[in-house]
Amino acid sequence: MKRQLFKAIAKFNKLLFPSFGKKQLDMSKAKKWQMIIIGWRAYITKNAINP
Repeated sequence: MKRQLFKAIAKFNKLLFPSFGKKQLDMSKAKKWQMIIIGWRAYITKNAINP
């Protein structure tokens, strides 16, 4: 059940938030809000993949 929830959130994130990897964002120059989005997406992806 938990994994399905994270998969749904991951799909929503993919539609809503920008992909900074495709834009080749330099992590050392990222703004605070960009780092928050990166961290959020990483947390959701980690929980959606791992059982």
